[in-house]
Amino acid sequence: MKRSVAKSKKSVSSKKAFSAGVASKSVLKDASQHLMNTYRRSDMIFTHGRGCYVFDQNGKKYLDFLGGIAVNALGYSYPDLVKTIKREAGRAVHVSNLFHNPFQGPLAAKLAKWSGMDRVFFTNSGAEAVEGALKLARIAAKQKTGGVRKTRFLAMENSFHGRTFGALSITHTLKYRDPFEPLVPGVEFVRFNDVSDLEAKFTGDVCAIVMEPIQGEGGIYPVTSEFWNRARELATEHEAALIADEIQCGLGRTGRAFAYQRLPGLPDIVVVAKPLAGGLPLGAILANEKFAAAFSPGLHGTTFGGGPLTCATGLTFLETVEKKRLLDNVRARSAELRAGLKKLAAKFDFIAEIRGEGLILGIDLSVEGAPFVAEALKQGLLINCTHDHILRLLPPYILTSAQVKEGLSKLESVFAKTERPALSTAVPSDAAAALALAAAR
Repeated sequence: MKRSVAKSKKSVSSKKAFSAGVASKSVLKDASQHLMNTYRRSDMIFTHGRGCYVFDQNGKKYLDFLGGIAVNALGYSYPDLVKTIKREAGRAVHVSNLFHNPFQGPLAAKLAKWSGMDRVFFTNSGAEAVEGALKLARIAAKQKTGGVRKTRFLAMENSFHGRTFGALSITHTLKYRDPFEPLVPGVEFVRFNDVSDLEAKFTGDVCAIVMEPIQGEGGIYPVTSEFWNRARELATEHEAALIADEIQCGLGRTGRAFAYQRLPGLPDIVVVAKPLAGGLPLGAILANEKFAAAFSPGLHGTTFGGGPLTCATGLTFLETVEKKRLLDNVRARSAELRAGLKKLAAKFDFIAEIRGEGLILGIDLSVEGAPFVAEALKQGLLINCTHDHILRLLPPYILTSAQVKEGLSKLESVFAKTERPALSTAVPSDAAAALALAAAR
């Protein structure tokens, strides 16, 4: 009898495994035949997550130090987010922006309080927020005396702002730009953190200067106080907008509400997205009254941005960060991570530098980074590599001290077990040369 029961259980287990295998093959087949070929993906299928862990189709668990690329700030299946989403899905997922919904105004007020800005426009994504910010800066300049000629944008070398045409036009990296040239005209790039270059290029026909307070895709490079302060002064002098792209580094990622809050002077316009609605698509343009006033009915709009479901979830996210004192947790876990990474840097000579703030950290290598990412995946750790040689860490804000230790242990094992890759041709001898090289690509 016992043997029969055991055999029955084994049979059920085998059937489940077989069914999962068949389903996986079907999913991958459909993806191969019908999805556009825009991502290099493995055959792994993530099916669900809990906290800082995500699980694949075979039940394997991974510690997520990538956070859906800075989106899953509260990890996976966070109970309060799940509760809000279930509640609002049963009420109204979408209401036209021709009418108010119960959550847009309160979320805008909360974002204004966090940021020091005055008004908000909600979007579906970060790229859409960037596009809207460029429009806002351009129309504000046009409404000023002589504004017809005030149309030029300054952006940073080594920058990344998105893949739509306007956002791509102010993104510097050639591999993203070249296939789609010609892009939107009237953009000039400034060497990041080079005050002399900034002063030479910031003329009276500039309507806006756009920068990331911490360059994310560019390799976790923070702007210097000197450069930011001079940009603020020049923007004020020329009545241009200072636009802060906080899509990756904002909304708590640095241990502050916004990364620019460590710097002197506020921006005029801020764009956010990624973690704002806990994984649902929601972005926003924040602006001070002076620039926000340039928009009037009919000049800008969106169909889905700011719906009741996403805004309610956004409110829950921000309230959770406040109530759970998650900015304190970000700073504490960051200190532990950085201390551990410094020890690893002393042990492995191919680690050139550790950069970043809070839970947006970069491990700059003198060798190619891709083999380490692959080995990390094998060992159940999610990270990624940008600019060929910089490992990027973007874990959730709810990360625990025990999970920091687990992640550091996995990283040490990854560095030890991975056959030493070739020297990266993208790696120069110092950070300044790195930026110069990035500008040349």
